[in-house]
Amino acid sequence: MIDTKLPKVGTTIFSVMSQLALEHKAVNLGQGFPDFEPPQGLRDALARAMNEGRNQYAPMHGTAPLREQIAAKTERMYGHRPDVDAEITVTSGATEALFAAIAAVVRAGEEVIVFDPSYDSYEPAIELQGAKAVHIPLIAPAFSVDWQRVRDALTPRTRMILINSPHNPSGAVLSAADLEELAAIVRDTKIVVLSDEVYEHIVYDGRQHESVLRHPELAARSIVVSSFGKTYHCTGWKLGYAVAPKSLTAEFRKVHQYLTFCSFHPAQVAFAEFLASDPQHYLELPAFYQAKRDRFRALLAPSRFKLLDVPGGYFQLVDYSAIRDEDDLAFSRWLVEQGGVAAIPLTPFCETAPGTRLLRLCFAKSDATMEAAAERLCKL
Repeated sequence: MIDTKLPKVGTTIFSVMSQLALEHKAVNLGQGFPDFEPPQGLRDALARAMNEGRNQYAPMHGTAPLREQIAAKTERMYGHRPDVDAEITVTSGATEALFAAIAAVVRAGEEVIVFDPSYDSYEPAIELQGAKAVHIPLIAPAFSVDWQRVRDALTPRTRMILINSPHNPSGAVLSAADLEELAAIVRDTKIVVLSDEVYEHIVYDGRQHESVLRHPELAARSIVVSSFGKTYHCTGWKLGYAVAPKSLTAEFRKVHQYLTFCSFHPAQVAFAEFLASDPQHYLELPAFYQAKRDRFRALLAPSRFKLLDVPGGYFQLVDYSAIRDEDDLAFSRWLVEQGGVAAIPLTPFCETAPGTRLLRLCFAKSDATMEAAAERLCKL
């Protein structure tokens, strides 16, 4: 018998709910991927790259034209221009970048602070290093951080604090004041910040995304992870990147080099071309997704679900307590089997079941998908 290194890990809730959606012919608002296509110009660029022979290994840390475009974009958005050669690494999706960052920095016996509900890939990556995830619950319904609780959780073993803004699953966004609190906590320590910013361009109502790269003190001790898949509606291409100071990048690349070595070469060529030719895409993303958010909320207004605020990201949390009084795992199964809609419960995102009556619904969908789901949800 194999003594598993990940005893708490089974099939992810995303795979479970997607399979149930298929079995019950349900509208799938569970897994967080768009059901519409990437920009045509980007797809054309990908085809050209493949047809022009860019099908072999890319440079380990990413093609130079793409890293140049990432540096320009980062400077444009956050006033921080990373070194093209020494501070940017292209990865096989954000998940690889998160794993590589944790593996590069965290040692056995050390601790990583995470905030619940937290994305499900964080803790396994921590545990595989022989380290411990220290879970701090966010404060519902706004899912804000209790920074005093963070201070109280610090020990000599604390090696990393992992933040996620805009937050999955709640959509909460960190403020400039939050980053000041974080900077004060890690100042004069050896703690590294890992900032999961895959929804960085999906913020609403005129808000500004507060990347740690806007904060020079934090930027000097942070690894920031971004996702082309989320920004350009092509999650299946699995392309992301990490920005970090030279010393952290050097350690990050040691892991990346032996984890995937390099990432999908034709997509790197395509993104470099598309970023140069159509730089407005990510600037227009807030308005694009805000229209979907507002449309989805309007469709659900007649339902018995209570809709929580959505400051960022492309997920809507709903309170179902007026419909059934049962835990979120049971309700999500009932909803897909009897209601014909697949959603994601929050319990798998938490160390301790939160006891709330909340589900996550994805609105990165076509109008037809949202309307079909809302019609079913409003009947409950």
